[in-house]
Parts: sequence; structure tokens; C-alpha cells
Amino acid sequence: MIKIKTVKIYPISQTLKTPFKTNIGYVVDRDSLLVEVIDHDGVSGWGEVVAFSTPWYTEETIKTCYHILTDLLIPLLLGKQLTHPNEVTQLLQPIRRNHMAKASIEGAIWDLYAKKQELSLSEALGGTKKTIDCGVVVGMSSVKEMLNSIRKHVAEGYKRVKIKISPEKDIEIVREIRRHFPTLPLMADANSSYTLKDIDRLKELDQYHLMMIEQPLGEDDIIDHAKLQDQMKTKICLDESIVSYTDAKKAIELGSCKIINIKPGRVGGLTVSKQIYDLCSQHGIDVWCGGMLETGISRAHNIALASLDNFTIPGDISSSSRYWEEDIVFPEIKVINGSIDIPNEVGLGFEVKRDFLERYKNKEIIN
Repeated sequence: MIKIKTVKIYPISQTLKTPFKTNIGYVVDRDSLLVEVIDHDGVSGWGEVVAFSTPWYTEETIKTCYHILTDLLIPLLLGKQLTHPNEVTQLLQPIRRNHMAKASIEGAIWDLYAKKQELSLSEALGGTKKTIDCGVVVGMSSVKEMLNSIRKHVAEGYKRVKIKISPEKDIEIVREIRRHFPTLPLMADANSSYTLKDIDRLKELDQYHLMMIEQPLGEDDIIDHAKLQDQMKTKICLDESIVSYTDAKKAIELGSCKIINIKPGRVGGLTVSKQIYDLCSQHGIDVWCGGMLETGISRAHNIALASLDNFTIPGDISSSSRYWEEDIVFPEIKVINGSIDIPNEVGLGFEVKRDFLERYKNKEIIN
């Protein structure tokens, strides 16, 4: 039994080691909210708000999530008794959407639950893998810089590379990468920068044998994606369009995609992530776990989720050192020969460094 006594929120800011550019955003400083849920037995679990400071990925931001958490979600949960984290989704149902705010507190309760059950988070979720394969994202830059970055990551053993593309920078980039890396597992993420008017241009990418094109059309679309998938050999992966189980169900029924990127923050937590995972498994839709430039807390949640059997595509789960001079968790998350070992310890399997919370504290991001 879990009876929630206290919920604490820690606003922090970190500077990325390398600024990250997509066609819709440019991230240098990463603001985060870390969420700690403590029950009446003194056991605590950790979650993370993965929203950005501006609404370039979804409508949520750090400030809106702080408001939703403090004024609405936390009051709904304080004093409540839970037997399982699956109950959290229903308890928070009166608040519409705000999935990233919900996911942060739900993830913390999953961690807390796993600790009380003396299970790793992977085991609590039903994961069976001992290791997971990892991919890496290369942001937009010059072709030369992108090639150098890819060489570095291939040498480090990453099993898959994702690049960002846009109508202004796509075919020539993919063509040059393929010239240097003809067999590299390669995918392209468009972040909704195309329309059906670009269909002929998108079809040109079929010749480069990409693993997938992620979210080429509108961020809330599943209709036009079905039309596009019908004309393309390359598999379409949906990301931003899938923010609920119902979205996934409709996309599968329409034939809008052949792959779904499951991000717990985007869909409202680990419980909904598992529901989407099960649905995809039933219908032969491939899944993988995407990243959000997170700290080690959310990264640990992603590792546990990706330990489920049918996460067959390497996710965006890189080493902590790829992004941060220092991460909040110990030991540091490391990719070795393209893989990460699934922790055996209870809960997340990583310890949160309490002194980190003070050193990187930044209350200005919520004011």
C-alpha cells in the first residue's frame, strides 16, 4: 500500500555540452523540474518533467507544468492510498491532457512502488531484457559536422543514428551520409516540417533505405500520414501525433504508420506507455523509446521501459556524458559497445545526488 504524504518539486537548470538544433527549436540551456513523491513510510520515488521552456515540442512548458502540478495534480494525490501505480492515471483523469506534468508524478510513484515491492523498475513494468541497444541523435548542422559526429558515435558503438531533416535540408544530407555509411541503420526525424505537397520529395528518400521517417507531417495529424504511408516504401514513425492510447489505436486502424515512438512524458506516463506498447505488439507495429534531452532520472525510466521484449529498435538512450558535464544520478548512465545494462537494484537502479539539487537549483524558471 502506498499512501502519499509529500510531493516535492526541484527546479534545476543545466547547460548542454553541445547545443541541440532541430528545424523547430534550438536548445542550449535545459530547464527541468524533478519530482519526489514520499509516502507515509518514508520511501521516496523520483520523476521528471520533460517539457521544454517554450512550447516548441508540445503545448506544455516548465512553467505550465509547475502550475498544473502544484495547483491541481498534487492536491488530487496527497493522502490518497494506492495499491498500484496504474491507479494514478484514473485519479488524474479530471485534469485534461497536461501529459508531461502527469507523467512526472506518475513516474515517481512507479519508482516508489518498485522500491516498496523490492523490484527493479524494469521488473515492475514486466521487462525481461538484461541489456538494451542504444541509438543516438545528431542535430542539424553542416554536412561535414554531421558526418564527423556520426563517425564518432559509430566508433562508440551506437547501434542506430537519427538525423534531423527539413524541406530545406534533407535529400542532399541523406545522400552524403549514405555515401559514407551505406549500411548504417539510419533514420530521419522531420518534426512535422513537411506537408502532402512535399510527397514527391519525401518519396525520393525511399532510395536511401532509411529505417523510418519520423513525424514528417503535422504534429497532430494521422489522416495525411495514412495517405503518405500508402505511397512510400519507407516506414513512417509517429511521434508528436500520438499523445494517448486512443491516438495510437486510430493511427493503427487508419494505417498512418508502421512504427510508433513511445515517450512516457508525451503520452502521460509509464502506464499509458505500456498500454500503447501492448496495442502495438498485438498489431505488429514496431516501437522504440525516444528521448527528450532528460536528466538521468527520466533516462532511467526510459531504460526500464525499453527492457520490455518488443522494444526491438534501439532507442534514444545515450550516455549521460553525451549531454552533461555532470548528471544527477549515480552511477552515471553509460553506453558500452552500443548497449546499456538494465539495473538490478530496486526502483530506478540509480541514486539521486542530493547535493546536485542545490548546486543546479534555479527557481527563476518557475517564476
